[in-house]
Amino acid sequence: MIEQKLRPRRMRITENIRAMVRETSLSVKDFVYPIFVVPGENVKEEIPSMPGCYHLSVDRAVELAREISCLGIPSVEVFGLPEYKDEIGSSAWDMNSPVQRAIKAIKAKVPELAIVGDVCLCQYTNHGHCGQLCGHYVDNDATLKLLQKVAVSQAEAGADIIAPSDMMDGRVAAIREALDEKGFTNVSIMSYAVKYASGYYGPFRDAADSAPQFGDRRAYQMDPANSREAMKEVALDIAEGADIIMVKPALAYLDVVRQVRDSIHHPVAVYNVSGEYAMVKAAAANGWIDEKRIVLETLTSMKRAGADIIITYHAIDAAKWLKG
Repeated sequence: MIEQKLRPRRMRITENIRAMVRETSLSVKDFVYPIFVVPGENVKEEIPSMPGCYHLSVDRAVELAREISCLGIPSVEVFGLPEYKDEIGSSAWDMNSPVQRAIKAIKAKVPELAIVGDVCLCQYTNHGHCGQLCGHYVDNDATLKLLQKVAVSQAEAGADIIAPSDMMDGRVAAIREALDEKGFTNVSIMSYAVKYASGYYGPFRDAADSAPQFGDRRAYQMDPANSREAMKEVALDIAEGADIIMVKPALAYLDVVRQVRDSIHHPVAVYNVSGEYAMVKAAAANGWIDEKRIVLETLTSMKRAGADIIITYHAIDAAKWLKG
């Protein structure tokens, strides 16, 4: 009798065989590319802590949106630096602010792109926190009324998806109510349901000029040690009407992504955040890693963990590599 030998390596011998049995596939259609818009015209200034990412005026943002669409990337998320800041972040719902103007211009010039509007107040307040203050405490319910204004203004500008990132309790229900009252029933909500108080956000705060002027955001963003709490946040946001559930950051929380994926039937998004991006760029610049290989491996890990949507600053490069 001939002894049977188990040899999993048979399924790895050639690239075509590996492709035939590959369990997870990464596609350009998985990506959302974040852009940062600023006041002015013909502005394109590289963000020092995020090589390859830029502050763009609205006209240059439209140019980039065309390039993104031509690469097959289906969506952009729009962040912005306002012309003015105040205690309540009123520039966040000003229709003349760069974000609203950029959404409107991109929708007019590149209508096939799905536009995600980030709803938060940190880059619009002069104190850098994500809501209205009462002393040094962010007033949850007062903030909800402001977030409703931001969401409606972005929908009016042409956003297809509203993405609240503030982590106030009840904000999904409040935003859904405000959108529906204004007739935006087809505008969906991608909730930053599981957003951790993470050290990986540093470069973004540089890019969006959104660092808090005192304290930190641990009183409203999640404790990185908790995963059961994440499931509570997910359940609450789904009950309030969220259409898509996000986990942020992505790479250090893939275990949470898998828990979320296994427990819900909604689409799951992850945010491959600025710190994750910057570390790869720095290592690649020093010749320590193969950037293309690391990026595609990292993004694939997010898909393997259960993400349907990946918000990533690598999207343009990854789209070119996948096409190549």
